[in-house]
Amino acid sequence: MNITQKAINYLKALSAETITNAKSGHLGISLGASSILFALFKDHLNFDVSDTDYLNRDRLVMSAGHASALYYSLLTMFGFDLTLQDLKEFRRLGSKTPGHPEINTTEGVEVSTGPLGQGVANAVGMAIAEAVMEERFNTVGFDIINNHTYCFVGDGCLMEGVAQEAISLAGNLNLNKLILLYDSNEVTIDGSLNLANRENVARKFSAMGWNVIRVPRGNNYFFCTRAIARAKKSKKPTIIIFHTTIGIGTEKEGTSAVHSGVMSEKELNEFKQELGVKESFFIPSDVRELCMASTRRGKLEHEKWNQNLAMYSSTHPELYKSLMAFFDRKKINIDRILKNISKYDGKSLREINQHALSELAYQCPQVIGGTADVGPSSLAVIDNAGNFSYGYRRGKNIHFGVREHAMTAITNGIALYEDFITFDSTFLAFANYAIPAMKMRCMMKVPVMSFYTHDSIAVGQDGPSHQPIEQLAQLRSIVGNTVFRPCDYKELVAGYTNCVKNYLPTTFALTRQVVGHIDGTSYEGALSGGYLLENTSQKPDIVLVASGSEVELAVKVAKELRKKYQVNVVSMPSIELFDKQTSAYKNKIINKDAKLVLAIEASDDYKWLKILGEKGALFGVFDYVGSGTPEEVVEKAGFTVKNVVKFAESKLKSQK
Repeated sequence: MNITQKAINYLKALSAETITNAKSGHLGISLGASSILFALFKDHLNFDVSDTDYLNRDRLVMSAGHASALYYSLLTMFGFDLTLQDLKEFRRLGSKTPGHPEINTTEGVEVSTGPLGQGVANAVGMAIAEAVMEERFNTVGFDIINNHTYCFVGDGCLMEGVAQEAISLAGNLNLNKLILLYDSNEVTIDGSLNLANRENVARKFSAMGWNVIRVPRGNNYFFCTRAIARAKKSKKPTIIIFHTTIGIGTEKEGTSAVHSGVMSEKELNEFKQELGVKESFFIPSDVRELCMASTRRGKLEHEKWNQNLAMYSSTHPELYKSLMAFFDRKKINIDRILKNISKYDGKSLREINQHALSELAYQCPQVIGGTADVGPSSLAVIDNAGNFSYGYRRGKNIHFGVREHAMTAITNGIALYEDFITFDSTFLAFANYAIPAMKMRCMMKVPVMSFYTHDSIAVGQDGPSHQPIEQLAQLRSIVGNTVFRPCDYKELVAGYTNCVKNYLPTTFALTRQVVGHIDGTSYEGALSGGYLLENTSQKPDIVLVASGSEVELAVKVAKELRKKYQVNVVSMPSIELFDKQTSAYKNKIINKDAKLVLAIEASDDYKWLKILGEKGALFGVFDYVGSGTPEEVVEKAGFTVKNVVKFAESKLKSQK
């Protein structure tokens, strides 16, 4: 047995033992894909375990994240900060080896994965980021940015719509540094793949502009490494289709029973015996040395890159200076953004946002993003910045097409590549398509901005399908997501600060319709989530709390109610930020001694009641309204001064 095969055998044994010890995991893929990923780590992946964040490293995205036992075993064998003891703690609470890969938990993990298919879109984002930097900073003789993005996928990943969306876009953009490693074992949890899918994957990818390489013997290391070498030379994005046997070497190989199977101790010992492995949780010295040779190669490549960068700094001082400053967020001048967009006060929030976004992009070269084919409507477009395409890699506007899920996961990937400032946009009613990627964004704490426009029932004559009643509640329910529904330019920029300065995922709900000028709004107050817009009494009878376009309505309602009552008005652009403030601050803003605390918002989000207190009530929208002009729809929904006043007074009477 040669040393490479011995190493793969020990890799299989280590993966299987990790799963058996945890009594949980995915055995099938961990065995079936072992030769593919070993070939990648041993011969191709550019990494440095002493500096896992160095800029020009290759990226590996485990879209099929359930192969985590295999992944962790490889990281351990190749010298990352993961020990055999960590493998023994696989899937245990608080360990460095969770059930699916998690960024910031395990060194070497580039992206948190688990929901199948999203990793493909993340990888497309990383490949876009690489292309942007390659075009901007490389010169003749200096390939400062020259890394590949590898994405490991299974049959399930390629059935997901998000993957298909991203694959189509990648082909259109000709992202030639992107390589999909497809473990084609033709088995899913339910049984044979052909129960659900009989498509010709090779022809499908070819039709979408991809290079296709087929490896009939995908469990053979030699054929795997040769295919990856070919893929690296491609002028197109490449999929390598490795035909493998799931759970190879076990009694249940090739069947769905081994997908998430766990071998008993007896079965494990017999399996290891067939592999020639006697030890438990062990890596022999000759196998370790084989892996360390690749690890040393990666470190040497990093050192060569550093030397090349030093020469680059002398021969191209201005480019080097730009590279070093490319991701600098400290230079962002928020006051300048506020000043330059103040002239647009009184317009729709989507219009104001376009100017704010363009100003941010003017200050920061790392800003990039786009819309799901709604640029002329959402206006989330950077002025005079060009469109990112196969022929123009310097463009800052990405045409994602009608691909909301992939768009959101791709912008996550761009931001994860390095410290890009990314954004995506569609109508608020279509945010549902993006929620799975929003969840992963917030889990990873990736600071991306989503601009969702047409944020209320005043969306025009498109009708109920475009009326976003429940979306605000859905977005606010995502753990770690900060939702900003600003009423003017000051509150909008506070949302920008939350993302680009505080590094927090931020979702914006912006008006399609024009909003009038409102006196007393505050950028500083918005940073706290909510603030007193009109503080007319220390002991108010009523506190009106509103967000977005309803703030203007709240001001008008307060004026009418003050004929009988003491009324304060609170602008609340972000419930999440307000809820993080001290009790003293919250009690100062929302006086709980008031007889009525009334939230006004064109949604059905009862999360308001959490911050309003026992005397809180919501004047919202709880059913769809037919097609009509914005004015007609708003009036039919009851969002008039007269109706809100009537509602408030009825609530006051019911509390007596």
